[in-house]
Amino acid sequence: MLERIAARRAELDLLEEELVKRLADVRVERDELVVAERVVQRIREQGLGEYLSLAPAPPEAQVGGRSV
Repeated sequence: MLERIAARRAELDLLEEELVKRLADVRVERDELVVAERVVQRIREQGLGEYLSLAPAPPEAQVGGRSV
C-alpha cells in the first residue's frame, strides 16, 4: 500500500511541475498581449488608428509559442 501511495505522489509531483511550467507560459503570453494592446492603443491615440485598419494583415507570427 505504501508503494502505491509513493507512486501516486511521484505522479502528482510530475503533474505539478508540468502545471507550474504551463502557468508560467500562460503568464508570459498574457503579458505579451498586454504590451501589444498598449502599443495599439498608443498608435490610435497618435491618430494613426486608420493606418491599422487600412494596412494589410501581417503574416502569422508566434507569440508565446502560439500563432497569432
